[in-house]
Amino acid sequence: MVFFEILGGLVALGGLGLAMSARVIKQFEQGLVFRFGKLQEGVRGPGLTMLIPGVDQLRKVNLQIVTLPVPAQDGITRDNVTVRVDAVVYFKVQDAAKAVINVEDYRFAMLQVAQTSLRSIIGKSELDDLLSNRERLNQGLELMIDTPALEWGIDIDRVEIKDVALPESMKRSMSRQAEAERERRARIITADGELQASKKLSEAAGTMEETPGALQLRLLQTIVEVAAEKNSTLVLPFPVELLRFLEKNTNSELPAKSGGEKPAVAAEEPPKELADERPKELADERPKELADEQLKELKEQA
Repeated sequence: MVFFEILGGLVALGGLGLAMSARVIKQFEQGLVFRFGKLQEGVRGPGLTMLIPGVDQLRKVNLQIVTLPVPAQDGITRDNVTVRVDAVVYFKVQDAAKAVINVEDYRFAMLQVAQTSLRSIIGKSELDDLLSNRERLNQGLELMIDTPALEWGIDIDRVEIKDVALPESMKRSMSRQAEAERERRARIITADGELQASKKLSEAAGTMEETPGALQLRLLQTIVEVAAEKNSTLVLPFPVELLRFLEKNTNSELPAKSGGEKPAVAAEEPPKELADERPKELADERPKELADEQLKELKEQA
């Protein structure tokens, strides 16, 4: 009876010891075993692992990719613009031993390195680069963070700049600039359209000049388009070519009606000076003629 009690106690102690020494490591973790504070060689993989109770200490390290948001940092760009930039860092532990031994808290260390690197990249860049050339800045920021992270056994997967906050005055200035640029493009496009339209109209005018009937067809088409609007008043333009045609026919019919003879030329009028002098001479000669006639009559009577 006492033997079975002792055997049961030993089994219970063995089960308790087994429970205390057994550890489970998940698939996405690695285990580091410290025996009396010294790191044992080899990393414990996922599954069930055994430890010596009271002697060994197990430290689990997560190997999943960690998403680390970087708080927004205020900085001044190289072209003296105050901006507020935040980012996000994706990393994972590549060497569990270095991540545990070389740095006290690798998450906090990565956060501080990301903040200082972000401030540095802001000061080295211009505003246009922060707004339009983020890929190159992301690569530079990743390189700056990756240099100390390699010593800690951490691999940087990627770094992304999330948002760039600008002052309100700068936003208004950029809005005016963008509006002026769009206005310039609109004017250029309008001018280009007018130039092309003028060239086409010039070609059309040349075609109509060579073919007068085309102008009449175009006139009839315009009348149809105007009449389609159900207007009460219809404005009908009178073509200039028709006036020229009538004038040409009128000039050609005049000689035929007059029998082929040219119209009489009006007699030339005497110059104005002679017309003014001739009455004076007649006024001077008329009294002399009257005197001669009276003398002639007296002689005949005598």
